[in-house]
Amino acid sequence: MRAHRVRRRECGSGARRRAARRHFACGAGGGRHFALRAARCGNGRHFACGAGGRHFAPVARAERGACPVAEARVKVMRFSPECAVVLLEHLDTPVTRFLLSHPPLSRLFEPQKKEESSFTSEDAVLASVGIMKCSPDRGLLVSESMCLALEELIQACCEEDEGVPVVLVCGPKNTGKSTFNRYLINLLLNRLPSVEYMECDIGQTEFTPPGCVSLSNVTEPVLGPPFTHQQTPRKMVYYGQTSCEQDTERYLDVVKYVFSSYKKEVPLVINTMGWVKGEGLLLLIDIIRLLSPSHIVQMDVYDWKAMAPLTPEYVHLTPGLYTKGKQQAKCKQMGADGAESWKPSEGEGDAAAPEYKLLYVHPEFPRAGVAGEARVHSGILRDMSMLGYLGQLQAPDIGAVLPLQSLVPYQVPFSAVALRVIHTDVAPTNIMYAVNASWVGLCRIPDEIRSQTDGPVLLTQTPVCDCLGFGIVRGVDMEKKLYHVLTPVPPENLRLVNCLLLGNIAIPNCILVGQQGVEGEIPYVTSDYNYSILGSGKLKKKKHFKRREYAFECDYA
Repeated sequence: MRAHRVRRRECGSGARRRAARRHFACGAGGGRHFALRAARCGNGRHFACGAGGRHFAPVARAERGACPVAEARVKVMRFSPECAVVLLEHLDTPVTRFLLSHPPLSRLFEPQKKEESSFTSEDAVLASVGIMKCSPDRGLLVSESMCLALEELIQACCEEDEGVPVVLVCGPKNTGKSTFNRYLINLLLNRLPSVEYMECDIGQTEFTPPGCVSLSNVTEPVLGPPFTHQQTPRKMVYYGQTSCEQDTERYLDVVKYVFSSYKKEVPLVINTMGWVKGEGLLLLIDIIRLLSPSHIVQMDVYDWKAMAPLTPEYVHLTPGLYTKGKQQAKCKQMGADGAESWKPSEGEGDAAAPEYKLLYVHPEFPRAGVAGEARVHSGILRDMSMLGYLGQLQAPDIGAVLPLQSLVPYQVPFSAVALRVIHTDVAPTNIMYAVNASWVGLCRIPDEIRSQTDGPVLLTQTPVCDCLGFGIVRGVDMEKKLYHVLTPVPPENLRLVNCLLLGNIAIPNCILVGQQGVEGEIPYVTSDYNYSILGSGKLKKKKHFKRREYAFECDYA
């Protein structure tokens, strides 16, 4: 199901947090309304709230019978300001139909069925619209520190003073950064027409396929996982990998380039990577100096064992990966434009004292901060985002899902676009083997493309440039000198594309082996391969990571 916000519900003041219960009103179909009351969890410090099979409603009251729209609006207006009204609609879109067409995902949106001894008639009514009970430890637990941080940030964003807040959220993996960002954005949208969101976590992106640093203007509530709200950002750069460890300098260049598009007209929420150990922490310090946030939200569960408190004094004194702290710098002041020139020149360092408010958030949900204990494997989430993006290729009308191999691709002449493999060196003689059947970023570089031969135009360096979207090179015609590209990017934007960037992000396996209507052998899909061939190689595995058993019913509800 898909939920739309009708009236707001806030984290609330201290008095409202002390209230014993919270009320929710839900509607579905022809006007049936359900009033839910979410009770406190055991220790009284957090609430369990949300939707779908992951959350629960201890008490429910159903108002049966359809009613006209005018009458429904009158009923909605009777709820107090502390209530929220949620409209439930059937989740039947081209994207969801495309996702469900793949056998591994065919039961993606089915709630987990459990035998409940105390299953009541109210539970049956809720189950009819996709709301199921679950244990408190599977719900969304909002800690007291999270509520306090949200209240302070909302107040800062709504005050009419000089400038607008820039909120940077950081912390180790699996500490709830994405959940906090969504919660904060949704609360801000109750008061503001839009919020800017900058994605710096290239491994777990919110609004784009993986491997991107982007700046998005958010105008609607963020209500589901990333694959449900793929959109075109205001500014996006394709980094081409899900980790920046191999090229941190280019990563900082990309972050700086994207951040330069922020106009400082509305609040900005910045999401960062969960890599906060060793060089990752030093890189985070560089990012703080580069972006100059007004507020930093630091999330940790182990009393700062994973990372030290990022106080302004700590950031001021500690050297980064490319910037120097006060004790190492020869110049004590960077000047007024220090945030714009993050890379130190020879013999100089970055020593400007940062000014921001540090807010601590201690997540208290089960398995918080435990690496490898996330409910869903990160690789699965990345594949889901790519599938959600490719689902935009489907026709908007309700009908049969068209497999990708049945869609007509664009024909792109070799001479019209430059080509670059981001993550590794590929011999020119093997470049077409690498590009064929690959995921590519459709980019725009300022330089004019000039071809000296009738072959492909190859770049010698990876540019930092705008990415307008993504596509699949589903074929290369060497005789006619054409790339065959499948992409949902509209034609008016495709005219601006003059560069194809190939990164270390592969097409999801289910696209290659699970599509319907395939006849004969599938090219480029085999387990019988000679890895001694020049240019070939096995994918690297993380042997220390044990893949967990995964159930679609719970984790994507």
